[in-house]
Amino acid sequence: MQQHSHNGPERESWLSLIKKGNMSSATAAIGNTGLAIVKAIAASSTGSGAMFASAMHSVADAVNQAFVFSGSVLAEKKATSKFPTGFGRVIHIFCMVAVIVVTIMAYETILEGIHLLQHPAASSGFWLNLIILLLSLAVDGYVLIKAMKEVVHEARVDAKGLAVLGAAFKHVGRAAPPTRLVFYEDLVATAGALLALVAVVVTALTNFAYMDGIVTILIGLLMVGVAFRVGYDNMVGLIGVAAPPEVEDRVAKLILTSLDVTDIYQLRVLQEGRYYHVDGLIELKAGLTLADADDIKFRIRDRLLGDPDIADVTLGIIEDDGIKKWAPVQSKASEPV
Repeated sequence: MQQHSHNGPERESWLSLIKKGNMSSATAAIGNTGLAIVKAIAASSTGSGAMFASAMHSVADAVNQAFVFSGSVLAEKKATSKFPTGFGRVIHIFCMVAVIVVTIMAYETILEGIHLLQHPAASSGFWLNLIILLLSLAVDGYVLIKAMKEVVHEARVDAKGLAVLGAAFKHVGRAAPPTRLVFYEDLVATAGALLALVAVVVTALTNFAYMDGIVTILIGLLMVGVAFRVGYDNMVGLIGVAAPPEVEDRVAKLILTSLDVTDIYQLRVLQEGRYYHVDGLIELKAGLTLADADDIKFRIRDRLLGDPDIADVTLGIIEDDGIKKWAPVQSKASEPV
């Protein structure tokens, strides 16, 4: 076996790495920083618990997404002799720290909700709260739409218009870890802004003072849900997870396009961050010279490395044994991600 990769000896500038960073998380970090400041001012001046919960969520999102963007930049560093498989898994560590931040903020939010249920407080500044929450819906909705488009792009799914909505939910597991985190967090942020909007309107128009506390707790629980989902995804990524069946099939098709390849004896495609590592043993037709077999292997290697999502390729070759072993793995697509 021989390993080949994109990795070169040249040093990379931080500017070039930053340009490769996850733009969804950068956009979300900027948007949520502005929202967190505005919401915090509104919460302190109006006494709205729902607004406080929404502000806490925006703070958590801003910190997380700035942190995750930094991780996505570092993850783009090329492999070195000390770290031969690259830095793809680094992003999972950053995302796990982001999960801790979300969990702490969720705890504080739920605590505030319980306090509001025990001691309901009248809030003021209805129009200020309303305007800020509508602004929050607009910003979080915009970031969520961008994240959905990024999910569809990274999953290589052809979807336009409203079809992007369904495709994003269906294929989010195939997106890069930072994109998944932005998708989940802004999905909850948008839902949280809607809940806070309902709470502000209900408490202003009715005497149901407990609504503020109930919505605050609900937003906190949504944050807990995001923390568990993102935490699970990144724990799996740190361990090392097999690529989705669709990706493995795509790799197999690229290999089998060579007329000299008769079968795939074994194939393993490992996902690290948003990149894939291919390790396979392919069967070539009988009677080839060693030089010809090597040329075929290198051609297949170069074809696989032409895929921008594939970081490195390790291929072994054996002579065809006459037994068909490879079958598409699309049937596994329904398994949990």
